[in-house]
Amino acid sequence: MVNTSCVEQQVESKEFGAQTEAGLTKQRNMATMKDKAKTLQNTRNIGIVAHIDAGKTTVTERILYYTGKIYKMGEVHEGTTVMDWMVQEQERGITITSANTTCFWKDCRINLIDTPGHVDFTIEVERSLKVLDGVVIVFCGVGGVQPQSETVWRQADRYNVPRIAFINKMDRVGANFYDVTAQICQRFGDFARPIHLPIGIESDFSGFVDLVDMKAVLYKGEGADPNIEVNPIPGDLVKSAEEARHKLIEKIAELDEVIMDKYVHNKIISAIDLKDAIRRQVIKHKFVPVLCGSALKNKGIQTLLDAVYDFLPSPLDIPPMKGINPATKKEEIRLADDSEPFCGLAFKLMSDPYVGKLVFIRIYSGVMESGSYIYNVSKDTNERISKIVRMHANKQEIVQSGHAGEIVACVGLKDTMTGDSVSDKAHPIMLENMHFPEPVISMAIEPKTIADQERLSATLHKLADEDPTFKVSYNKDTGQTIISGMGELHLDVIADRMLREFKVQASMGNPQVAYKETITKITRSVGKFIQQTGGHGHYGHVVIDISPGERGSGIKFKSKIAGGVIPKEFIPAVKQGILNAARSGAIAGYPLVDIDVKLVDGSYHDVDSSELSFNMAASIALRDGMKNAGPVLLEPIMSIEVVTPSEYLGEVISDLNTRRSNIGSMKDKEALKIIKGVVPLSEVFGYATAIRSLTQGRATYTMEPSHYAEVPKDIQEKIIGKWGYH
Repeated sequence: MVNTSCVEQQVESKEFGAQTEAGLTKQRNMATMKDKAKTLQNTRNIGIVAHIDAGKTTVTERILYYTGKIYKMGEVHEGTTVMDWMVQEQERGITITSANTTCFWKDCRINLIDTPGHVDFTIEVERSLKVLDGVVIVFCGVGGVQPQSETVWRQADRYNVPRIAFINKMDRVGANFYDVTAQICQRFGDFARPIHLPIGIESDFSGFVDLVDMKAVLYKGEGADPNIEVNPIPGDLVKSAEEARHKLIEKIAELDEVIMDKYVHNKIISAIDLKDAIRRQVIKHKFVPVLCGSALKNKGIQTLLDAVYDFLPSPLDIPPMKGINPATKKEEIRLADDSEPFCGLAFKLMSDPYVGKLVFIRIYSGVMESGSYIYNVSKDTNERISKIVRMHANKQEIVQSGHAGEIVACVGLKDTMTGDSVSDKAHPIMLENMHFPEPVISMAIEPKTIADQERLSATLHKLADEDPTFKVSYNKDTGQTIISGMGELHLDVIADRMLREFKVQASMGNPQVAYKETITKITRSVGKFIQQTGGHGHYGHVVIDISPGERGSGIKFKSKIAGGVIPKEFIPAVKQGILNAARSGAIAGYPLVDIDVKLVDGSYHDVDSSELSFNMAASIALRDGMKNAGPVLLEPIMSIEVVTPSEYLGEVISDLNTRRSNIGSMKDKEALKIIKGVVPLSEVFGYATAIRSLTQGRATYTMEPSHYAEVPKDIQEKIIGKWGYH
């Protein structure tokens, strides 16, 4: 038998010039690196995202079945899916937390994250997209582009994640592939083109035309394993398929020089040419291929897997990770390579009843070994990894190491939180921060028994560590513990988890809106904190200009001090004093937002001035200034979409008008009316019950946070009176 590796080494040695042991070692190392690169080239880190009920989890379940990860498919409506492993998910038929798994398709390793569709759990989508290389956006063939579809698309845009679109539920009554494709182009730009055309509609949906290979893919029979036949295109579809392929080629030619050259010179564009060009443009975020199928009827999943491999990027195809060296403050890059210094991002925490805290980490470069130490750049601490696991939903597979391009979970990291950058201590790098939406709803919570009281605080903080959109605070005035989240469902699930997972019983009050305060006028304010006690006293004196900021800008602070009127070392204390005072506004004690503060003057004392003095002086200045700056309340406004049968349109609109809504548009879709608008969050508590009552349970609605707006004067007076502020 000929040893091919030895032959390869001998051939390569001629290039390096010598048959030395060092030369052979170098060649072996290069061969090993090539093998790893090949493996990484065939890796896909992808997520499945969509609007609620578009069929994400069903798609994921089918992917796991056809890749051999599971031997029997579960169903969402039966509560038997692998990825919806939480009791709450199985009971409610919705995905609440993102779930990771790894599966293999042909020569491709797919690290997959199934995400929630409900807006209350949007943080799960946000942090998953932050660490993924590609995404499959699932659209309902009947519902089309729905509100959360737009949200996840914008989230993918924020992190520049390449994507493919899968139009699901093509077997449903009312499904329209062409209409949904047109909606995608209309809402998101002229990026998308179908690479499939459906064969048959609704209950007669039997497959599709593959416009790349120009073949008909037909599914024969029912059940988990229908026979797949690849046939010539049916005669009645040949013309439309040729037209659609021509439009596909025209679009790709606009984007891709290789295809353009062949197109203008009338050269043959093969399936391989087209496939390679689509991949190049998907990776560049310039093109979105649109596929179709029916996950529930097991149609289109294998071709979706082929598309994931053919079109979505590997870790080697995406730009190298960039970050800031905390020591030099200069930008550095990390390549997706095991030989690079270790670098990763902690993007998710999960409490495990057996091992404690699991920290999910996307490894961008280098290798992470079990039992070794890593450096938490965000916290400036060393952490020891006691165990590394690969997750399959809630099941763990212990591994000895994690490599570049992988997503793993670690046990033993005590201080690492969501969004923390971790690296090799000798080569620290701070990665870009994650974006966390602010909570919009709050409730008071109290334990039912003394035993529950002892465990309540620890349980709430564990849950807050897991979920950055869940906040816990303490109201000194009322003595209540306040929990805040993204919606009623979010807090309801939190309460249910406390009872089932942590065995803590608690009572929750009525939901309260997370109001904020801002100002409408420009004012100048003076703050002095001067105390003489015989020894060292306190002396802080600041003058600040306060002006309204842009909506969503938060608190902006800038020092205009010149000439040493206030020493530089006290400026950070002034800023901190401003931030401290902004936690409680002048009207009803809600946080102050969207203001610009400029430090313009002040004075200091050589002996009595300190950081505390200027911190207190700044707090006094802001509190006094707020009262004279036209303070107003802001309330969260929700985007709402109601889909109702036409006969109930009048009742639905009348009800929305009583809720201070602003209706932006109404569209017809067969016998349905689609109403879109905005409405204050405070007016739609319990809306699910109201809409069911108005329409005999036939209407549906979705909501998501839109923006903050000023509360009308009459409503503001009621809120102020409720809280006893004057």
